[in-house]
Amino acid sequence: MGIEEDKQLIVDTLKKKKGKTKFYLKDFNKMFPDRKPREVKKIVNQMVTDGLLEYWSSGSTTLIGLKGAGKQHDAEADE
Repeated sequence: MGIEEDKQLIVDTLKKKKGKTKFYLKDFNKMFPDRKPREVKKIVNQMVTDGLLEYWSSGSTTLIGLKGAGKQHDAEADE
């Protein structure tokens, strides 16, 4: 798989998750069982840089989701 296919797999998988918009990095690792966690993290970081994904932090936990998805994003936009 190339990087573009990897990115598309992540986007498609996240869009299929009903009712859930934020994910742990370990959830992304499960999408690529044959890859090392470091490789998966590089793909996720590139997608954040590209504006496809965004990080969200509760202060103690960092989650990752599709950019613009979820209630937290809507609340921040209203401020």
